Amino acid sequence: MTETGPPPAADVTMGAGTGPAGGGTAGDAAGDADEARAIAERARSCQGVAGLSGGPFGTVATYLPGKRLMGVSVNDRAVEIAIVATTDRPLPETADEVRRAVSELAGDRRVNVRIDDVVEGS
Repeated sequence: MTETGPPPAADVTMGAGTGPAGGGTAGDAAGDADEARAIAERARSCQGVAGLSGGPFGTVATYLPGKRLMGVSVNDRAVEIAIVATTDRPLPETADEVRRAVSELAGDRRVNVRIDDVVEGS
């Protein structure tokens, strides 16, 4: 007979952008949705940003009632933003501008900016 012991503890973590924004109550979800929309708006307004991207599998997203907001995912620890950048400025400058633009909304959370694609011009 083989000793199998107890099953390993589940290590369940929700990856950024893989679930409802922040979880919690309906009121929390509405606040998270507003926050995600505000972050998306600021990111889109940055020079060098052609748009937001959900990534190859659409994993960078905030789930809203009846739809997904692609390109932004927020949780208690981090804000993930995936963008399509333009070629009219260096990519690090674009990422830094996006980071600065949303830093006030992100608070103490880390802001990760991922460039998923690059298109010509603005």
